[in-house]
Order: sequence, then C-alpha cells, then structure tokens
Amino acid sequence: MNGDEAPDRIEELIASMLSQLGEDPKREGLLKTPGRVARSMRFLTSGYAQDPIEILNNAVFEESYDEMVLVKDIGFYSLCEHHLLPFFGRVHVAYIPDGRIVGLSKLPRMVGMFSRRLQVQERLTTDIAGALETVLRPKGVAVVAESIHLCMMMRGVEQQNAFAITSSLRGEFADDPKTRAEFMELIRHPKPSFA
Repeated sequence: MNGDEAPDRIEELIASMLSQLGEDPKREGLLKTPGRVARSMRFLTSGYAQDPIEILNNAVFEESYDEMVLVKDIGFYSLCEHHLLPFFGRVHVAYIPDGRIVGLSKLPRMVGMFSRRLQVQERLTTDIAGALETVLRPKGVAVVAESIHLCMMMRGVEQQNAFAITSSLRGEFADDPKTRAEFMELIRHPKPSFA
C-alpha cells in the first residue's frame, strides 16, 4: 500500500467508526471528517517514516568539548498507543560528549520524530536516549520527560492534576551522583529571560 492509497482506507475506517458510534457520516458536519482525520493521523504518526540515526548523523561534528550539553523544555505531543488519545509535555535531553557533538536543533527534531509515533512515555524516553547513545557514543546520556495524559484525564481515573515523569540515565549520568545531581538541578532551574 503506498501513501496515496492509505488515507483513502483510513477515511473508510473512520466513516465506519462514526456509523458504529451511532453517527451519520453523511451529515453535513461530518462529511469531511474522515478525510481530516486521515490527514491528521498521517501527520501525528509521521515519525515512522523517519530514521533517528539519519536525523542525527547529518549534523555530527568532531569536537573536544567534554562538558554537559543540555537542551531542556522541548515541547512534544504524542498519541498514547493504548487509547489513541494525546499525551503532551516537555522533554529535557542532555549528553556528555566523547569527541563528538550534534547540532543542537537535532535534539528537538529527534524528540518530534519519536513523539510522532504511537507511543508510551516510557519508550519515548528510552528511544531518545538510545538514539543519542548509538550515534554519538557519548560518556553519558540523560533524558527526562514530563507530561499529562488525556487517557487519564478524560476517561478511566479522570485525574485532572496527575502528570507522569520518566527518565533514562546512562553512562556518567547513571554512574556519577554529582553529574546526575547537576543535570537534575539544571532542568529545575527557570528559563532565562532574554528580553
């Protein structure tokens, strides 16, 4: 099935789902909904068509810098693979180079790519850390994700104030308490104001 055929099949499935829910997919307000949902789902899952190694490898540079590199508060939106409902929040990504660095913009790009797949937050966190570890072979990698899940807010336990935090700490971030503490302090520190 190629990309041109796939949205048509998704449209059929959405129209069928609307019928199963007791709606009339032919009524005016829903006529274009199957097409909109198909396009939306293609965008929200576009990360499957991207390769994290390729994203990072296009901007890896030899550099002797050996202190922590941190990009924090990277916003993301994803779909929970259990209910297909959104979860969203922010991710903090750090690494300690070992002779190789990556362009800073590639870190948010990688977070976006992994978040545009059906996900669980735990795997999203480890996927990001694993890709960085594979490409850069750094001394350490740290990823912390914080998010709210609409599957917990809108259904089930209906908790409006609960949020989830996951982490993946590797290398020096796992082995050295001082490095881990520095990372944790930096992600708690408020963003600077440049205005």
